[in-house]
Amino acid sequence: MNEEYSLPYNLFLIGFMGSGKSSVAAYLHRKYEMPLFEMDETIAEREGMSIPELFETMGEEYFRAAETALLIELQSNQNTVVSCGGGVPMRACNVEAMKRNGKVILLTASPETILTRVSGNDNRPLLKGRKNVAGIQALMEQRRPCYEAAADLTIATDGKKVEEICREIFQRLQGTPAD
Repeated sequence: MNEEYSLPYNLFLIGFMGSGKSSVAAYLHRKYEMPLFEMDETIAEREGMSIPELFETMGEEYFRAAETALLIELQSNQNTVVSCGGGVPMRACNVEAMKRNGKVILLTASPETILTRVSGNDNRPLLKGRKNVAGIQALMEQRRPCYEAAADLTIATDGKKVEEICREIFQRLQGTPAD
């Protein structure tokens, strides 16, 4: 059952890989008929190669520039849910672009939860050689200050169902269609 709900701005989901961005974005897309952009998928599709291939052949800086260009493109949208790649908030220009026409929602999870969620996925170039709790925790700590500075609100996803997370987002945004 789809319910239409329209926001006058975009929702940008940020957080570490495996924090639930894609699952939450897909649910919001289905339930509230919000247009959806999966940044990594969109960039991979436009570039004609996977994210690991992009990193390997074009380099991380090229990929980060593609993220920034996509965020600028999305500024003219509204009521769109955008699942951002984990590195998006690391650039100040990306945070500015998201804030121009959106609310930035940080999804968090413990390193143990992240490891469980990403353990079967080899499409994570930044976890190469550190797919363990200590490696994940170190990278999370590196990114935490930028994530927290960018966030309009923070939602912990550990042990929660996607529906609960989405309900909490809308309740905290105060536009609450909380089933």
